[in-house]
Amino acid sequence: QVQLVESGGGLGQPGGSLRLSCAASGFTFSVYHMSWYRQAPGKEREMVARIFSPHGVTDYGDSVKGRFTISRDSAKSTVFLQMNSLKLEDTAVYYCNAVSRWSGANYWGQGTQVTVSS
Repeated sequence: QVQLVESGGGLGQPGGSLRLSCAASGFTFSVYHMSWYRQAPGKEREMVARIFSPHGVTDYGDSVKGRFTISRDSAKSTVFLQMNSLKLEDTAVYYCNAVSRWSGANYWGQGTQVTVSS
């Protein structure tokens, strides 16, 4: 059974930091591209960051470049999102996504709420 379980969300302050984790199970983690998306109320889901299999090349949405960092630990089948210099507009539900580079199989986590407020 495929599972993507996000954790680490919660309340952050403007200028502060949060770190999200996504623990994957039920599939071969190493052959999947891993991404973080987010969706704020009334807005479309947007790509935040992605890290490609197998070489770990990364890509970021324009709104988070220079502030967020995506990484993966293949030994733990976990992908991380380090969020620094938080802004109010970072408030959203953050979703973990996995896409197979072989089959195109596409999986989503249940999401974790991030709220940035002073």
